[in-house]
Amino acid sequence: MKERKNERVKTYRPSWVHIHPVSLFHSLVLSLFFVLSVTAQPRVTGIGPSGRYYPIHDFRDDFLVYDEGARAYIPYVTEQHTDETALSAYIDLESNRHYSLLISTRRDGYLFINAALKRKLRANEWQVLNIDSLFRVYRQPEIFLTIYGAPGLTDKQLYIGYPKSASQKQVVLSDDNLSIRPRPRTLYDNFLSLGLVFLLATHAFLFTFYQRAFQRYYSLGDLLSLRAQEESFLINRPLSSTNLLFTLNLSFVIAYLIVFVQSRNLDVFDSRALLLGNQQFGWLAGEYFLVSGLVFASLISKYFLLEVIGGLYKLQDIIYVHYFKVLQSSLLFFTTCAFVLTIVAYNVHMITLEPNMLLLPLVGFYIARLMLLYFAIRSLEPIKNLYLFSYLCIVELIPLIIGLRFAL
Repeated sequence: MKERKNERVKTYRPSWVHIHPVSLFHSLVLSLFFVLSVTAQPRVTGIGPSGRYYPIHDFRDDFLVYDEGARAYIPYVTEQHTDETALSAYIDLESNRHYSLLISTRRDGYLFINAALKRKLRANEWQVLNIDSLFRVYRQPEIFLTIYGAPGLTDKQLYIGYPKSASQKQVVLSDDNLSIRPRPRTLYDNFLSLGLVFLLATHAFLFTFYQRAFQRYYSLGDLLSLRAQEESFLINRPLSSTNLLFTLNLSFVIAYLIVFVQSRNLDVFDSRALLLGNQQFGWLAGEYFLVSGLVFASLISKYFLLEVIGGLYKLQDIIYVHYFKVLQSSLLFFTTCAFVLTIVAYNVHMITLEPNMLLLPLVGFYIARLMLLYFAIRSLEPIKNLYLFSYLCIVELIPLIIGLRFAL
């Protein structure tokens, strides 16, 4: 009887007990795959004109609106800003090189870049802007873009995209929020800030070890004095180590101003030879020291030009005073310009430099320096006005005119 009971129990054992473990594992994997395929996130294809671009970044969650009470831009909140007609966003150009900026509105609107109107946006038409071109035009790592049109967020689309290859198969992209971004740059990656620290260090060095010369070079009263001390160690030895150090420091200041102005989307020279690469610290430092070397060479060439022209006009006695006044006035003027420009630029939001803002003070400085040199030379020894005017025109006015010709 016991044996029969055991046989009966074995006969009615559930069927799933006889399933092979491998078959059970396959069933679980298929079930899991089915659940994931049902609950997966929705997927989209390309964006832009005819869907020819891969979406790299969607600015839907990055839009800003201007708050009158706070007098600042604040994040867009759907519940509060549905009536806002102008939505803005910061576009990082430097980190998105070789990509495109895609803009579309459901109704007609307008596109502003750095608070300047750029173009009209046609309804339901994609505007494609090459980020490399924007970087070359604005010379800034970041621009401030504003889309003005119908109120609300649904009317506007702003993407960073990458064009598809014509020979590449269509790729289905996951519409998730994961993206790879570069690490945020530290404060010391800002070359202009480091440039200020470098200039401060060079001035501190000169003030510490060449205090007497520093006090005279940066003395406004000494500059305006028409009685120059020809026997001074600064005047009668223009190529001494002390004078060369102050000349080199002047070249550092002028080079910093050139790089600073170029970084604010204003070309110093029409050739646009500066700041065309990516704005990395090493590249900018090399560019800065290269410009400093060129400025230093031009200042030394200025002295040799004075020697040649002074010899032709038999004015050797006033060459040293002339060159000293040139260095003294340039150090005072350009150091003041560097200080004022950086203070204004770092305290005024999105400052835009205009050519007249720099050209007029520069021309005014050279004209004032020319008059100062005329009276300083006249006080040293009697010289016929015709000789003096001819001498000053050749060594001061003609280089200025040629420089303006190439700059404009």
